[in-house]
Order: sequence, then structure tokens, then C-alpha cells
Amino acid sequence: MYIGRIRTIYNGKGLILLLYMVGYVFYNPTNSGAVDLNQQNLDMTLASNELVFINFYAEWCKFSNILMPIFDEAADKVKQEFPDAGKIVMGKVDCDKDNEVASRFHISKYPTLKIIRNGQPAKREYRGQRSVEAFVEFIKKQLEDPIKEFHGLSELTSLESNKRMIIGYFDRKDQPEYSIFRRVATNLKEDCQFHVGFGDASKQMHPPGQPIIVFRPDKDRSNDLDVTYNGSMNNFDEMHIWISEMCVPLVREITFENAEELTEEGLPFLILFHSPDDSESIKRYTEIVTTDLITEKQSINFLTADGKRFAHPLHHLGKSEHDLPLIAIDSFRHMYLFPNYKDIEIPGKLKQFIKDLYSGKLHREFHYGPEETNEVPDTTPPESTFRKLAPSKNRYTLLKDEL
Repeated sequence: MYIGRIRTIYNGKGLILLLYMVGYVFYNPTNSGAVDLNQQNLDMTLASNELVFINFYAEWCKFSNILMPIFDEAADKVKQEFPDAGKIVMGKVDCDKDNEVASRFHISKYPTLKIIRNGQPAKREYRGQRSVEAFVEFIKKQLEDPIKEFHGLSELTSLESNKRMIIGYFDRKDQPEYSIFRRVATNLKEDCQFHVGFGDASKQMHPPGQPIIVFRPDKDRSNDLDVTYNGSMNNFDEMHIWISEMCVPLVREITFENAEELTEEGLPFLILFHSPDDSESIKRYTEIVTTDLITEKQSINFLTADGKRFAHPLHHLGKSEHDLPLIAIDSFRHMYLFPNYKDIEIPGKLKQFIKDLYSGKLHREFHYGPEETNEVPDTTPPESTFRKLAPSKNRYTLLKDEL
């Protein structure tokens, strides 16, 4: 009798509803895991959340399949830690179904993990450990206040000299200009340290009602002076562009942590290998790059490297720590040594070294000797060592080799 009643209730439209509900439960057993993002709901999600952490995947990719349950479990833990709406969403995009979204974010390998802060993609994708604990800890750090408050000008003298800093001097926290400053700091906190003082702590540094923002360069790597922001305090884009330009230096330090990111940019490296405590050669190299080589920045990455940590590339060049400082180009195929480090003081010498790479002269001379002699060397260029630090084929499915 009871079964007969159920059959009667779910005749016609009721049966369709029942089948829909069964199907929904089958494909969506719980409201758990990362949120499915697509062309329809992506923009709204980005606009309504401070932080969105996205897993771009493909169902046929084995690395995507390995990562998916880990990412989903982390998403559940993050929901428990940060339940407030508008704070954080962990989402996932099926790049085969939503290839327009994948193209929009320039996805070139699976799985790719990207952070979007306040609707803007971070410059760096996530490249850390792929575990539930690491993802949760990463999100916690992302949601920390990006700005450290100082309570007296004397505190600024004790800040680390080897960091790039943005220092804000404001009347109070509730003024609109500070709200914009904080949003910019949230987006760029990986590139600079941000500090701020309010009221009495900073009133000596700015007129009442006129906040000031100052960039302080890395004193261990540069002889540059502090720079004051002269743009609009009420224009997010203008402030963001200026701080971004200040905080991302022309000459960067390569480490094992950022090497994958730098190699993926696809530009050859011009590298100063230096002793760990040698700041003078770094400053001089930076000055020369800034004044003489800035026109080459679209064709090469200017880097410095701790010669002790990167002893392996030195060994490939036939050098050791005792030969530091020295300069070399890594083209991702071969490495070429700048013959005499002291020649960086000769105007145009280092620039010609870069041009000789692109003309093929460096490679020809390794095989056939200098053009003005008939000597034929029995050496070939050492193989690139930094190419080995590019995105691992044991971690991603690469869509194409961009290196």
C-alpha cells in the first residue's frame, strides 16, 4: 500500500523531479571540496571574494587526478577555518570544458594553481608543497594582514636593510586612502614589505589630511634613494602600477625557491655569481644594468646568484667559489662565461656580450675560436644547468615546451 502511494506521488512531473534529485545526489554527494568554476560563475566569484585559489586541471591528466582529492580535502578544511562569506574560495576549473577560462589565465600545463586577490591574478602561481597541510597553511598566510604598523619613527630605523619596503604615513585607519593602500598591499605583499604609521606615529612625515607613501629600496643591493609616490591616493590602479614598478626590481636574486618561476618566463639569464657576503659587486652590477642594459630587459633576465649555493653551475663553467664574482649567460641550452669580470667597467662591453648571444657569435666562437684567429678550440659550451630547474615533467603535464 505504501509503495503504491509513492508510485502515485511520483507519476508524471513528480517522477522527473525524483530522477533529478537522485542524479544530483549521485554527482554531488555532499557540499564539499573545491567549488566548480566556469564561464558563468567565475567573474561573480572573483568579484565577491578577497581571495580565490584555483586549481586548473584536465580530467585526462594523471597529475591532475593525483592532486584533486588533496585539493578538495584542503578546500573543506579552509571552509572550516574561514567560514565567513567573501573571505576565501578554493575553486577548480575543468580546462577541457571551459577552455575560454583556461586561455584567459594563460594555462600552459596541468595542474596549475593560481591565486586571485581582489579580482586580480597574482604574478606568481602556487609552486609549494602539494599537501592538505601545505595548502591550508598557505591560505592562512595569504589572509594575514599584509601591513605591519609602527608606533614611532624610531622603529623604521631598525627594519631589515635587505628588503624592499613601502611605508605609508596616514592620519587614521578609516580614511579612504588607507583602504586603497591596503588593497594594493594585499596584492603585492610578496614583492615588498608594507609598513604604516597613524596619527602621532607619523604626523612629522606628512601634512594633516595628506597621507604620504614612500618606497625604500633594498639597501644591500642598491644605492638608490627613497622615492615618494606622487600619484593619486584615491586611484587604485595608479597606485598599484607605481608600487608594482618599485617593488619588482630589474635585477633579481635567483634561489631554488623561485628558479622554476624564473625559467618559465622563457628569457635567457644574465647572472652575476657572487660570494654570500659580497654586496658591493651586486650594487655595481645593478647600477650597470639599470643605466646601460635597461633596453635589453625584454630579451634577457638580469639575475644574481649566491655562488656558494649555486656551486654546480660554476663547476660546469670550470670555476669555483674562489673565482667569484663572475658573470655568465645561461641560454637554457648552453652556458657562456663573460671572459673577464672587470670588463663590466668598459662601456658597452656587457651589452655586446648579450648581443653576441643573439647573433650566435658566442656559440660560433666556442666551436671555431675567435673570429680574428684561426685557432679551433676543442671545447663546446657547457650545458645549461638552470634549465633543469624549469617546471618538472614529473609534476605537470606540459602542454608545450616554452623553454
